Amino acid sequence: MFRKTLIGALALGAQMAFAQAPAAAPAEQAKPPQPGMCAACHKLEANQIGGYFDSAAFKSLSMQIDVGGKAPQILRFDATGLEVVDDGKAMKPEYLRDAKKRHEVIVTWADKDGVKTATKINFKGPVKIDPKNVIDYAGVAKLVGEGPAKGNFTLIDSRPLLRYQEGAIPGAIHLPFIGFDKFVDRLPKDKAQLIVFYCGGITCTLSPNSLKKAQLMGYTNLRVYREGEPEWKTRNYLVTTPTFVKAAYVDRDIPHVLIDARSADDATSGHIKGAVSVPVGQMAAVRKSLPAPKLNAPLIVYDGRGGEQAVAVAQALIKAGQKNVLVLKGGMVDWLAAGYAVESGVPAPKQIAYAPKPRAGSLPMAEFTTLAKNTPADVLILDVRNPDEAQQGMIKGAVLIPDEELAARLAELPKDKRIVTHCLTGIRAEMAYHKLKEAGYNAAFLNNEIEVAKNGSFKITPR
Repeated sequence: MFRKTLIGALALGAQMAFAQAPAAAPAEQAKPPQPGMCAACHKLEANQIGGYFDSAAFKSLSMQIDVGGKAPQILRFDATGLEVVDDGKAMKPEYLRDAKKRHEVIVTWADKDGVKTATKINFKGPVKIDPKNVIDYAGVAKLVGEGPAKGNFTLIDSRPLLRYQEGAIPGAIHLPFIGFDKFVDRLPKDKAQLIVFYCGGITCTLSPNSLKKAQLMGYTNLRVYREGEPEWKTRNYLVTTPTFVKAAYVDRDIPHVLIDARSADDATSGHIKGAVSVPVGQMAAVRKSLPAPKLNAPLIVYDGRGGEQAVAVAQALIKAGQKNVLVLKGGMVDWLAAGYAVESGVPAPKQIAYAPKPRAGSLPMAEFTTLAKNTPADVLILDVRNPDEAQQGMIKGAVLIPDEELAARLAELPKDKRIVTHCLTGIRAEMAYHKLKEAGYNAAFLNNEIEVAKNGSFKITPR
């Protein structure tokens, strides 16, 4: 009975295009949603979506795919009929419960009762490269240690400019695959010189495809560091510049930590605004305040100019488990030359404070708690759990509309109120948030686990 009711409700909501914007014009339909970088290598069919796997909610039988810089795509799926493939191997639909986030996928979908429904999700496997053209971490590290001049090689980052600005392997030049033909003058004139390409990891095709282009141009000594930037930064430091820090972190409001590796006296006389003072050999003072490695926090270390102090601190951070450590090339000298903010006086306490940028639309725990305990007249708490979950307890004054019914019941929600969604874990709440945003609502969601008791009290678990 419930299934029939649900299908009927979804059919009624077909005009609302479940979690999607209104039907696209024919020209737009010819371009399936996918990140711009992926479009350079992958051509999709009209009924496919390319992007990065974000999450799957089995309670509402929905999955969310990040398509890069746009609203995520949300699709329904059948828990028994969905075809799941990872690197050519068939997997059970339950595989989605623990699938790695940000893994590249192509989703094939069909229209069922007016709802985009995934019929197949294909997780991208490692790119196949001829073993003779592969170089491993040890080989690249040896070359980097020697330097391009002594080692007689060229190291090339094939990723887009923004990724290069966020941090590159020391000594690498930027020659993106997207636009390769515009920058061929960056290749060495000697076509027998060793060239090593790298990009975004074992599933990324940018560096292998760059190698193919170089082969067609007559270059004969080519390698791909297949594991690329993702592996390198777990084992070694990356490098960046003051202008890159501004472009990739400051201008985009991406949280990061600046660390001054000079002596305490040097840091007091003048340091980058907001920097934490961690002189060489004093890692113990900040070890307890280091961010959890899983946060992948950008820790940008600088010294005066030479780099020796910064490298020493960077290596200590990596040894302590950090996985995204960068050294600022040119240090304080280049920062000053760029005209960026500097302050004098005693720098910040030796404590590294890092808070990752929250997901779009998510509410801090404290703000949600305040709203839920004393909900203002212009706010509505929307519980998107299933009825059986809600029977355990609901927040006082909250409205229950299960996530899978939301598209068909949007008319029940007021347009003049802020709608704040929650579920058990935050996954369905986020999907509901995107549906509400697409429909023009002022919405937000709780991106945390929450338990609600029979009396309406609740407990939120920090992430």
